[in-house]
Amino acid sequence: MSESAPLKIVLGITGGIAAYKSQTVVRLFVKAGHKVRVVVTKNALQFVTPLTLETLSQNPVYSDCFSHREAFSVEHISLADWADAVVVAPATANSIGKYANGIADDALSTLLLSVKKPVFIAPAMNVNMYENEAVQKNIAQLAKQGCRIIEPTVGELACGISAKGRMEEPEKIFEIVSQFFSKKKKWLGKKAVVTAGPTYEPIDPVRFIGNHSSGLMGFSIAEQLAAQGAEVTLITGPTAMKTANQSICRIDVVTAKEMFEKTLQYSSKVELIVMAAAVADYTPKTVAAEKIKKNNSEWELPLQKTTDILYELGKIKPKNQCIVGFALETENEIENAVKKLHKKNIDFIVLNSLKNKGAGFKTETNQVTLFAKNGSVFAGECKPKSEVAVEILDFIYESMALTKCRHIALKKATR
Repeated sequence: MSESAPLKIVLGITGGIAAYKSQTVVRLFVKAGHKVRVVVTKNALQFVTPLTLETLSQNPVYSDCFSHREAFSVEHISLADWADAVVVAPATANSIGKYANGIADDALSTLLLSVKKPVFIAPAMNVNMYENEAVQKNIAQLAKQGCRIIEPTVGELACGISAKGRMEEPEKIFEIVSQFFSKKKKWLGKKAVVTAGPTYEPIDPVRFIGNHSSGLMGFSIAEQLAAQGAEVTLITGPTAMKTANQSICRIDVVTAKEMFEKTLQYSSKVELIVMAAAVADYTPKTVAAEKIKKNNSEWELPLQKTTDILYELGKIKPKNQCIVGFALETENEIENAVKKLHKKNIDFIVLNSLKNKGAGFKTETNQVTLFAKNGSVFAGECKPKSEVAVEILDFIYESMALTKCRHIALKKATR
């Protein structure tokens, strides 16, 4: 899709009071020249009318899987193929729960399970519902599946109190979706390798050495690169994460050795390598063929170092290749990260500190500081990992562009 081509948006509307704002979402996309199809739940029709939505979108509204007029048994597949993106605004706790758990019992939930394009979810509900453990678990699950969560804001709710749970304003939703696609040109035509997740180093057929990495940060970077036009190969350790963008070439590995071999195989012909995986530093010297019995009160497990993938890539790095490493530190964070940047001959290092609340493994958010070989530094705030991925890639892109300009200027000066 070219930068000027209109987007094809499917807007899903569920049964919350914020549904009235969805009419503005439709109007904003249509006014900008995009094409919009609307799918509603039956409860959404308590707040908005099909006639209004059809007038605004200039297309039929879909609400019933079994309507003869709509023939939605076919439409839920054709709309999923037609769309460039699906935006659910508002997304109630009920609709989020169904989507997260694979339930398809109406037009919208059926569509959501059929679509393989970017999905944006804008939750809207009472603060007590939003903070409920089950709801948060479902939102986290959707984030892991690659959905973009448009966080609700703090504001006046239907119950009369001011708290978090208010659907983001239509203008902001429009801006978020538009920016997602407008960034596509940045990495268009570039090839990238991204590593993600942990590695599991086997001890015996049952046990292994591993870590708490979920893979979400690496997957978020891979998704964002693909959305911005890059040809992405994602090499991932064991994780429950799924890719949303069909163009991503996913390669699953288990051990550090396998990740090294696959990364080496695919790295030579790419312009960008992002090493977001949490690779084990040590692996057992020998792997027992049978389960080791619990016979002794103590157990010695001889270990040996795994191959330092980042270091090896830095040794053979072509001149036109950019390598990004990650450093998870608990002490002397900046010193250790910068040392790693120079020692391993890479271009950028992304520092995570476990001392920062909301950062690190098994969280939906992250807070990073980026250091570039050219001396640039970016300190981010705690945000959803999908947004942190955008920050990381923007910083890399802008720093690379700045370095390129300096090289051109230097060449001209020396002529």
